[in-house]
Amino acid sequence: MEARDRLFNLAVFGASAVVWLLVGLVVSTRDPIEEPAAGVVGAALIGLAVGLTTVPIFWLATFGRHRRIAYQGDWMRAARRGAWMGLIVAVFIVLRLQAALELPIALFIVALAVVAEATLSAER
Repeated sequence: MEARDRLFNLAVFGASAVVWLLVGLVVSTRDPIEEPAAGVVGAALIGLAVGLTTVPIFWLATFGRHRRIAYQGDWMRAARRGAWMGLIVAVFIVLRLQAALELPIALFIVALAVVAEATLSAER
């Protein structure tokens, strides 16, 4: 692992810590029942926080699986997977706020993301 990889991991974890603090601020000061926009803002912030938190974790898992060798494109793949996680979490929260989250819908969304990621990550 090079110094730039370490610094980028720490920077992304730091950014996720800042977003998690914003999530705490929004969740503790806003009520999504009284302010419907607060629910969407909270869902977006939680999705962003989850996405930022999982990017370094995905990269480190790939780095370990490749026997401590960082390949070109690993960061982009980790960022894409983190974006999928954040998007799924945000969609689940919005659906829950609208009382529309059901198991078949949730499984369909997860299956869509898995198939899309498998297609995009296929080694050529």
